[in-house]
Amino acid sequence: MTLHEQPEHRLRYVLSFEAAPAYLSAVRQAVRGALDKWGATAVAEEAELAVTELAANVIKHVGEGAAATLVLEPVDDRLRVELHDESRAVPALLSADGDLECGRGLHLLSAMCLEWGTLLTASGKAVWCELSLEPARHCMRIQRAATVLDGYRRVVGASPTAVPSHAVLEESVTDVIADLLHWLVAQGGDPDEALDRAQMHFEAEAEAA
Repeated sequence: MTLHEQPEHRLRYVLSFEAAPAYLSAVRQAVRGALDKWGATAVAEEAELAVTELAANVIKHVGEGAAATLVLEPVDDRLRVELHDESRAVPALLSADGDLECGRGLHLLSAMCLEWGTLLTASGKAVWCELSLEPARHCMRIQRAATVLDGYRRVVGASPTAVPSHAVLEESVTDVIADLLHWLVAQGGDPDEALDRAQMHFEAEAEAA
C-alpha cells in the first residue's frame, strides 16, 4: 500500500493512496485523524462514509490499484472532500430505468451531502462533495467551554480529582460568567449588551443545529 501524506500549513489535508479494498480502512483512519486534529470529529462518520463511496467508485470504474488522491479542506461552514484519479470519465447517477451508469454509492452521496460534483483536471478528474460543519462547530464550542470551566475550577481551588455534581457545575458556570462581566466592566464594556449578544448567538446557533 502506498500512503503519502503531504503536510499543509493551512487546514488542508492531502493523502495519496492506491484505490483497493484492502486499503480503505487505513484511508478512513487517516480521515478521522485529520478531522480529530481540526476538532471536527462530529462529522467524521459522514466524511468516512463519503470517502469510502468515492474510493469504491474509483475501484469499480477506474480499476483496482489505481492511483488516487484525497483532499479534505474546511471551507466556511462546510467540509469539502475531493477524490482525484487519472480517469477523465465523468460519473453519473443511475438512470430512471436502472441502467448502470455509475455505482449506487453516488445516490447515497447525493442524499447525505449538501452538494457534489465532478471537476476535470490536467491529469484526470476529481469527484467532490461538501458536508455541513455545523455539528462539528457545536461540538467544538462544548469542548472549549469544558476546557475553560475546568481551568476556572482549578484557579478557584476546586479539587482536580473530585467529580462535580450537576448543581456544582451550574454554579461554576454562573461564577465564570459573573467574573467575565466584572472583567468587561473594568475594560469599559457594557455587560448587558454582551449578555444580549451572547444570547442572540446561542439562540441562532441552537436553531441552526
